[in-house]
Amino acid sequence: MINVIIVDDEPLAQDVLETHIERIPELQLVQKCSNALEANDALRNHQIDLMFLDIQMPQLTGIDFLRTLANPPMVIFTTAYPNYAVEGFELNALDYLLKPISLDRFIKATNKAIDQINLKKGQGSITETTQDGVDYFFVKADKKLIKVNYSDIVYIEGLKDYVIIRMENSRVITLQTMKSLEEKLPATLFKRIHRSYIVGVDKIKAIVGNMVEITEKGQAKHLPIGKNYREDLLKIINKNKL
Repeated sequence: MINVIIVDDEPLAQDVLETHIERIPELQLVQKCSNALEANDALRNHQIDLMFLDIQMPQLTGIDFLRTLANPPMVIFTTAYPNYAVEGFELNALDYLLKPISLDRFIKATNKAIDQINLKKGQGSITETTQDGVDYFFVKADKKLIKVNYSDIVYIEGLKDYVIIRMENSRVITLQTMKSLEEKLPATLFKRIHRSYIVGVDKIKAIVGNMVEITEKGQAKHLPIGKNYREDLLKIINKNKL
């Protein structure tokens, strides 16, 4: 269930949003707030996943309120003024609903939110068996849990909040940080070589200067070695050098 709050000083606008929310089974309305102070209390007292935030409110606008939050939930702005759209998206708002808000436009925005929130809730949730000798994990991607064998992974590439797990003949893109993924992968099998790359140790073909050579789709590929990771990588190489 996705916990939601409405932040709007207009009772009619609150009622419209509440009616729309009731039509979406995945959404649970936790509180209706008339101003930023009430919203701030709601965020402190509840685990909120999604906030429908009006922009034009007395005392503190929705945009200014969002700027005060260190760890805001996902936000969909609601307003009668389209000229605020650019500023809203600069604050990483998921969407921008113009009043009066139609049901079809509401559903489109919330479907996007539901997908992203479910993906985020799966962040760091690499599921693996606890039995000895496990050689795979499951990662959430494309609305399902995908099995990934350790032996199939060539390297992992980080792109902001996403990672691409690159295998011999396929790839998996998932919402995950490189740090959280690195912590869960077996250190004997995988090595972080750069802030943007983790490589399967057994897939390393050569070290060429400040590059790791691997093979991807039958072609040689070179990945950079970050200066903060070089020493640890060379320890592994020297340990197994004849």
